[in-house]
Amino acid sequence: MQKKYNFDVDIVIPWVDGSDKEWLKEKNKYLDKENQIDVDAGANRYRDWDNVQYIFRGIEKFAPWVRKVFFITCGQKPSWLNLNNEKLVWVNHKDYIPEEYLPTFSANPIELNMHRIEGLSEHFIYLNDDFFFTSNVKKSDFFDKNGLPKIVAMEMPKAITGFIFDNITMNNVRALNKLFNKKEVKKKHKKKWYSLTNPVCYIINKFYDITAKVGWAGFYIKHLPAPFLKSKIEKCWELFYDELNKTSLNKFRSVYDVNQYLFTEYLLCSGEFFADRYKRDGELLSLNDGEKPNIGTICNVLKKQKYKMVCLSDSQITKFEETKQKINLAFESILPSKSNFEL
Repeated sequence: MQKKYNFDVDIVIPWVDGSDKEWLKEKNKYLDKENQIDVDAGANRYRDWDNVQYIFRGIEKFAPWVRKVFFITCGQKPSWLNLNNEKLVWVNHKDYIPEEYLPTFSANPIELNMHRIEGLSEHFIYLNDDFFFTSNVKKSDFFDKNGLPKIVAMEMPKAITGFIFDNITMNNVRALNKLFNKKEVKKKHKKKWYSLTNPVCYIINKFYDITAKVGWAGFYIKHLPAPFLKSKIEKCWELFYDELNKTSLNKFRSVYDVNQYLFTEYLLCSGEFFADRYKRDGELLSLNDGEKPNIGTICNVLKKQKYKMVCLSDSQITKFEETKQKINLAFESILPSKSNFEL
């Protein structure tokens, strides 16, 4: 009998120092050539909160079972990063992204080409540079005992609201509808889509079966650390080459892109996943001015370790330095010790 979870799991993290003058010069050179109505290149997408070290501290403390951490940059390196840590692999964009896609100032080409990273294990977890582990996590939070990614199988129709991200998620859906018939997928994998042990998903999926019969209209995807299979990303490149190639050629995030959610949504359609329960083990927390939850509440959530993992989304906050200090003090309260990833 195969030993449970007898497989390696890596982590992939991209990062950029948006204050780097040389990087800004090159970014602006390419941005001047773009139709800026169609792209997302706002400063908040790149500014550095000076807290990436807490991502590494969280990995070391709360996920010691991780084999390697692949840290992706365009050649930039935080001054505190310990390149001699045997778990760390520092990856330059040019090490794995095809030359025709470089330089890039969009997260999408960086993510869509992750499978090309040399030495990356079949099973890995992807973290944006605003994702943090704040309590103990296990392999079983991301994969089942046979190595299938754990995903919540639940429809969530998307609407075009004017935000570039909404356009991107709909582009994913259009690509999937070309290959997968919703009715056939749900019939073939009905135990995963209609399990009574997962009542929230069961009710919502049944509701959208009745109200929306024209095909996939969107999926529930958690904006949190996500499990991936390298071989399935390679398969997606075979099936969706045109969409992935077009996106990778774009220098900035565009309304015409697809994104890495497509890889997870492909697994939902192909049935190559373990149906995870809808649960609140993580949360996206939006950093903003005056809206709920406020910064004080978010800091308390971090200090009390309410969730296993969080995303701290930069929502164009204006009191940047003040907010950064408060957030990083909250992290310091639960992760005060340097990790072996730091000098």
